[in-house]
Amino acid sequence: MDSVTSVPRLLILSFSPIAGDARVLKQVRHFSKHYDVVTCGYGESPAESAEHIRIPDTARQNDLDGRLITLHQYRLAYWRLGAVRWCRANLPRGDWDAIIANDVETVPLALSLAATKGVHADLHEFSPRLHSNLAAWKRRIQPYYEWLCRTYVAKASSWTTVSGGLARQYQLDFGFLPELAINAAPYTELSAGAVTSPIRLVHSGVCLRARNLIALVDAVEASTTPLTLDFYLTANDPAHLAELRARAAEVPGVTVHDPVPYEHLLETINRFDVGVFALPPATFNSEWALPNKLFDFVQARLGVVIGPSKEMVRYVEEYSLGLVTDGFDAPSIAAVLDTLTPENVAAMKASSDAAAGVLSAESQVAVWDVAVAAIVAGEQRSR
Repeated sequence: MDSVTSVPRLLILSFSPIAGDARVLKQVRHFSKHYDVVTCGYGESPAESAEHIRIPDTARQNDLDGRLITLHQYRLAYWRLGAVRWCRANLPRGDWDAIIANDVETVPLALSLAATKGVHADLHEFSPRLHSNLAAWKRRIQPYYEWLCRTYVAKASSWTTVSGGLARQYQLDFGFLPELAINAAPYTELSAGAVTSPIRLVHSGVCLRARNLIALVDAVEASTTPLTLDFYLTANDPAHLAELRARAAEVPGVTVHDPVPYEHLLETINRFDVGVFALPPATFNSEWALPNKLFDFVQARLGVVIGPSKEMVRYVEEYSLGLVTDGFDAPSIAAVLDTLTPENVAAMKASSDAAAGVLSAESQVAVWDVAVAAIVAGEQRSR
């Protein structure tokens, strides 16, 4: 095939199990329609990739040498990571027109692979402040991530990230401004169901103490509104999951379910009325979080009740999706739950239905599409 008619060859690189990584899967599904897509990551091949290069589970991406970090030998520390060493030995240089590097950790590797056109960096977090609540992490690991961003990430051809707060911080600290590609769920043909009493609340996701899940149970117990609350949770912290189950058993109408596969999640939670989430700003990334959970609620045609998280509030208010609490504690959540009625919840659900198209993944992948097309076309993009 000659160069005029050949399909651009695109590597999508992620140190994650790509077949279960919702954000990376959106990239794979979109670009496989127009590009020769090769994926490289852990786990099984995504169905849509033309080829999958599987990183062995034994080649870890987080095995930083603490001695090298202490000595500030960041270059050696990075290039000795198990996943990086394996990929350098097994991924051909110069074989790609463009590369999408997911997260800060993959960008130096992607740049080293000498894509003929360039590298797009999709930054899922503000990595330098990933664990900003831990003093030892801030002292030892944050400077390493700052070095990665200054030395490598700033040299990418273009960038995206998940929320405006993170984008602004990348510009302030490192001089490049990522475009916004929110973690929206794919558009789903669902309808907003009728609301009755008790009003049915739902929360889905990971079970971690930082997610403030017991406060949701306490709020339901304290509320004067007739409510039920159902959780669909993955067992990320089994001890905390057991604690939550025990607390839920004390409150009538609160149920903790096993997780459902993501392909069935939206139709599962569509049976409920209001999605609830109150994420305390324990870290910089949680302060500026704009999670896929919010957009799952929209696609499921639910109303929402959230804590006062800055980025989420913007979307909830702009699209009239639901209500915002004054704080992240149980009394603040209960005060908002007390105001719920079948009538105002029905209005929230109608707003989610109206916003489902614009707040869908299909409207967001266009940001990646423009960025990668510009790289392939050899266009210089502004910082």
